[in-house]
Amino acid sequence: MRWFVRFLFKALFGLLALSLLLVLAFKFVPVPVTATMVMDGNGITKDWTSLNNIDRNMVRAVIAAEDGKFCTHDGFDREAIETAMRENAQGGRIRGGSTISQQTAKNVFLWQGGGYFRKGLEAYFTLLIEQIWGKRRIMEVYLNVAETGIGTYGVEAGAERYFDKSAASLTPTEAARMAAALPLPKERSVVNPRGWLRGHGNTIAARIGVVGRDGLDTCVYD
Repeated sequence: MRWFVRFLFKALFGLLALSLLLVLAFKFVPVPVTATMVMDGNGITKDWTSLNNIDRNMVRAVIAAEDGKFCTHDGFDREAIETAMRENAQGGRIRGGSTISQQTAKNVFLWQGGGYFRKGLEAYFTLLIEQIWGKRRIMEVYLNVAETGIGTYGVEAGAERYFDKSAASLTPTEAARMAAALPLPKERSVVNPRGWLRGHGNTIAARIGVVGRDGLDTCVYD
């Protein structure tokens, strides 16, 4: 029994060391591939690009759409989590309370889907990247690994696919439409959104100005 305990301890220590090494490595080098990409039967189209070559409209759009408190939270928006838990308990459409930091941790190190075990790992990696990467690197990685369409990953590949241009020159409307599609990139249209989706994109486009005016993206650029 004692040998088994020692084995578990060594295995746990090894996994913790490996996770720390991966987080440290990805602070400096591009993430080559993720589990989501590998399991995507539609193939992988991606083009890693520096945050310096991504239009600020795109950064502001994802903050406006996904995580307005990105620059002020520690990786977790507790108010959003509590609201999501309360509304989910009441039934109806399931909503999440994940921040951009949590989504980045999940996208890079884990797999899609739910479950308490995966959520626990997500929280662990979120704490690590918040402390080791910082906000700017988290945003850079998020914008490079997020699924932006069928078999398409990252905003550079998305911009080239939808607008035939680089992510360095996205207009507020283009950035907003890409951000609006992020939660369901295989189902939501970017080029010709209609109905609710079009209105949602217009709302995000308007909020881009608010993000800039209120300095909600300053942690990314300071």
